[in-house]
Amino acid sequence: MSNPQFSPETLALVETMKRRYPADRQKSALIPVLHLAQAEFDGWLSVPVMDYVASLLSLQPIEVYEVASFYSMFNLKPVGKCVLEVCRTSSCWLMGAEDVVRHIEKKLGIRVGETTGDGMFTLKTVECLGSCGTAPMLQCGSDYYENLTLEKVDNLISELRSDGRRRTYPKADRVMD
Repeated sequence: MSNPQFSPETLALVETMKRRYPADRQKSALIPVLHLAQAEFDGWLSVPVMDYVASLLSLQPIEVYEVASFYSMFNLKPVGKCVLEVCRTSSCWLMGAEDVVRHIEKKLGIRVGETTGDGMFTLKTVECLGSCGTAPMLQCGSDYYENLTLEKVDNLISELRSDGRRRTYPKADRVMD
């Protein structure tokens, strides 16, 4: 995508976000605008999309790249319809997150960071998702799946596969909340 453009509705949301901040503080809108961009452009942020966001917020492209590459919630390459983000920090690790990751890898035939051949699933490991009391857990889109067992993971994958909807990012209305 060499010349990305937001839909008129999304562009209106961007303008609303920009008005929340003083004119010299447009960078404050960057994270929610990146969420909108990821939602609008197939679940990931290409360089042309990040450049477009930079132009909308009067930022240098590097400022956008730095933020997008820092947070695991942003995808810098194409992803599957369902991004399975397994928490790998202390509580989840102690409660079996590594077993969950290995199980998903085996079940889907992919490694962390890869996408299934049918484009349905991408597997990622991420830092704390704030659900330490219900570890191990994973996030898919805006949904949390907690107290995971291998059986629960199998059921989740079957459910997501049969549903077939894209679950890689929050909807635009959630970004505005």
